[in-house]
Amino acid sequence: MSTTETAWGELAGLTLTKGHGTGNDFVFVTDPEASLELNPELVAAVCDRHFGIGADGFIRAAKSTAIQPGTDAPAEQWFMDYRNADGSVSEMCGNGVRAFVEYLTTEGLIELPEGARVQIGTRAGVKTVGRTENGYAIDMGPWSFIHGDAAREDGSDSMVAARGLQTQRPALSISMGNPHTVVMLGNEGKLDGLGLEVAPSVTPIPPNGTNVEFVVPEEIEDTMEETGTNSVGAIRIRVHERGVGETLSCGTGACAAAAATRFWGGEESPDEWLVHVPGGTLAVTFVLGPDELEHVVLAGPATMVGKVVLN
Repeated sequence: MSTTETAWGELAGLTLTKGHGTGNDFVFVTDPEASLELNPELVAAVCDRHFGIGADGFIRAAKSTAIQPGTDAPAEQWFMDYRNADGSVSEMCGNGVRAFVEYLTTEGLIELPEGARVQIGTRAGVKTVGRTENGYAIDMGPWSFIHGDAAREDGSDSMVAARGLQTQRPALSISMGNPHTVVMLGNEGKLDGLGLEVAPSVTPIPPNGTNVEFVVPEEIEDTMEETGTNSVGAIRIRVHERGVGETLSCGTGACAAAAATRFWGGEESPDEWLVHVPGGTLAVTFVLGPDELEHVVLAGPATMVGKVVLN
């Protein structure tokens, strides 16, 4: 539904901010007590690229205690209340967390000098975000197989059909707090030929739907040129996000794609990865977390680009 047919409701007259992380773009609003009524139709209208501001997602900055009453979250902790472009609520967004912290700092809601860290509430748990020289690094927490041990025998647990592929392809479903299904393709021609304006079909599909990542490995020579070492893996991906469509970048998708590729590669696979998305490059690193589980650290830039007041 277009904004010509939808009232802006409680957002009318408010200043919203537009920002992005490697081209994955978001609209932000500050609402500490979560008092605004954000129904799906309103969010979809704001995110509409023709009749609204246009974005892959909508993020409300609210206090964790307002979104999740009764929790033991510190009073000063901010919560990333994230919605997809269609208005549906999502558990987590890796690019969104980086952009969210950049929004909080540029709005003066927090102070975060280089080297400092802050904890952010999300529906996928509390995430620790550190400010780096070139952006932000996030401990995304542990990754896991959505379908449990079903993936361990042949490296796949589902099948994916997509426009541009003649046959279904085996895939691996990974949870990063939100669901992902990763497909390895043989060459960049197949990746470029995908028609991701149509949602891929996943069988069996995870209970809450899934994002779908298509992956091709990068040449070792390209990796060495960027890092000076071949101990860093590199992949190129395209992503179809549930509730959005194809996006220029997906932070949790980059993590899931690296996790699946690393699993397929076996014990010799590196712990550090460059993930090339249409909107830029993200860094993904696998580390041992304080819970003795394998955590994923996502690093990349974030930028605020402007403000708008809704009529």
